[in-house]
Amino acid sequence: MEQRRRRTRTRKRKQWIIYSVISAFMLFLLGIGSVFLFSYLQGPPSLTSQQNTVLYSADEEVIGVKHGNQSRYWVPLEEVSPDLKQAFLTTEDDEFYDHFGFDFTRIFAAIGKNIINMDKVEGASTITQQYARNLFLTHEKSWSRKIKEALYALRLEMFYDKDKILEGYLNTIYFGHGNYGVEAASRFYFDKHANELTVAEAAMLAGIPKGPSYYSPIRHPENARERQETILHLMAKKGDITQNELDKALQEKLAFAEEDEREGKQIAPYFQDAVMNEASQLLSISRKELKTGGYKIYTTLNKDMQKSLKQTSVQEIDEASKIQVGALSLDPKTGGIQALVGGRDFEESQYNRALQAKRMAGSTFKPFLYYGALEKGATPGTPLESEPTKFKLANGKVYAPTNYNNYYANDEITLAQALALSDNIYAVKTHMYYKPETLVENARKFGIQSELPAVPALALGSASVSVLEMARGYGMLANGGKAVHPHTITKITDSSGTVLYKRDKPSAKQVLDPNTSFVLTDLMTGMFDTSLNDYSRVTGAAIKDQLTREYAGKTGSTDKDSWMIGFSPQVVTAVWTGYDNNKDITKVEEYRYARNIWADHMETIHKDLPEREFKPPEGVTAVAMDPHTGKLAHSGCDDRRVTYFLEGTEPKNYCTVHVPNPEETDENKQRKKDGRSIWDWIGF
Repeated sequence: MEQRRRRTRTRKRKQWIIYSVISAFMLFLLGIGSVFLFSYLQGPPSLTSQQNTVLYSADEEVIGVKHGNQSRYWVPLEEVSPDLKQAFLTTEDDEFYDHFGFDFTRIFAAIGKNIINMDKVEGASTITQQYARNLFLTHEKSWSRKIKEALYALRLEMFYDKDKILEGYLNTIYFGHGNYGVEAASRFYFDKHANELTVAEAAMLAGIPKGPSYYSPIRHPENARERQETILHLMAKKGDITQNELDKALQEKLAFAEEDEREGKQIAPYFQDAVMNEASQLLSISRKELKTGGYKIYTTLNKDMQKSLKQTSVQEIDEASKIQVGALSLDPKTGGIQALVGGRDFEESQYNRALQAKRMAGSTFKPFLYYGALEKGATPGTPLESEPTKFKLANGKVYAPTNYNNYYANDEITLAQALALSDNIYAVKTHMYYKPETLVENARKFGIQSELPAVPALALGSASVSVLEMARGYGMLANGGKAVHPHTITKITDSSGTVLYKRDKPSAKQVLDPNTSFVLTDLMTGMFDTSLNDYSRVTGAAIKDQLTREYAGKTGSTDKDSWMIGFSPQVVTAVWTGYDNNKDITKVEEYRYARNIWADHMETIHKDLPEREFKPPEGVTAVAMDPHTGKLAHSGCDDRRVTYFLEGTEPKNYCTVHVPNPEETDENKQRKKDGRSIWDWIGF
């Protein structure tokens, strides 16, 4: 009986053990299933992370990289060196393509070694686990972090293929010195792309993440070299490289990037700063988000033009001078800013004098005045007295402008001369005749948005405007009167190439009258034409001999500012120089900086551009004009200039000041009879 009870108890105990084991196993399976179900219901984890934003020039070359405290690039797996991929697989997880996120063999082996050594001497994290940690978690050592890491790793394996996980891992792992990902590390350490690395370089990089500071080849080259050799031998042992490749890699002398290459050469920092501001507005995000969003920003910068503008600014301005410069070049057809200098030293001052500063325009404002005058009936030959004049204003005050150095013709001069000589009296007389409000209205047509007081001095550029505004206005003359919308960006994509913004084709909206625009442009070429000399030389005489193309332009100066703005049919360049603290310019050579920078720069950039002339529209006509009288010139006139007029406004009478040449040849008489003399004057 007792024996039977004993057998019964034994049987029940066995049954309980079996049931317990089965229950535990079922609970384990249920737990595992719950984990899998929970992970599945969570869906695919986001693979987004902070990435560098890259800026490109107009020909799609990198001009700058923006990032926060961390430098990150994202490159597709196929753009990573096969040797670099293999070095990481061999070193970190040689069973990567065979497990489901966890290598239990390594886990148990690591646990055994750690128990034997009573310390954590070996880890067992797979590449998937490391990627999960890099992407979502901190590196704290706690059970909660380990559990989260495992769950994220499981989700990664569920929803992404192995190549996608490996790509993400290689793009997020830390390599020290603020660099994340193999592309950032390749550029920082070797000034190469990740697909250009040799076996030796790949092994060097693969060794760094184990201890980014301890194995940094910059801080601890001996440690880094030892780690590299270990990896190379391991790759050879596992058959990833041949013995010959091993020997070659061990003997290779690595060429690390120089310090300035590691820091990254930034082209056109003032331009880049403007790009970041524009992109931030276009995407409606903060600059911080923009810098770390992995965007690709394609800009309008022409690297050759930028180099020229920067170099000429440096060469022309005395290094000891404290004077500043703001300058830019833009394409008048598209409005794209092709070169920009916002100051002499971006590191010293980030204030952009080409875009942010507003200074008195001086006589560069006069073309806007004369555009309105031409529209209302004035012509290039309209005469006015150039003499000291006092203007009595409606408020009873007297305005008495003066010419430069108090030089006057004390006689009539034509509009063509007035613009070329920059005669102030002629300008104010014209301004007051057509009313100051007319100039304000016309300046708005040219895109000037700054405050413009309708006062007599506005004709002489008393309003404060930016270099960009003035370049925009002159650009409308260069393109025949069409709207100009200055910009620095043509396209923005995300890191995967999806287009987020693309600039539309330039507007063909006609804002200015094309005929009037051309007549004014022709007049503005007169600043380089010595036939317009009178009581003083034309304002461009000092740089005339440097120029090999036809340009239109205008100088301007105040006590504190010096300007030169001019254009060809292809490029507009505006240059301002002056002191930040509004100190007077007292040295003659400092007034010349703007003109010299402009001339050197325009000649340099036009060497590679096709030669183009300003093309007259159908509504204008050319005549040989005596620039002093504004009448038709004959062979006896000492000076004659082929000048364009709006059709029907050209002079009909010949100049009577000069007597025809008595020794005129029969051949020339016959030419006049044939009606061909005007072509002689033009140059045919």
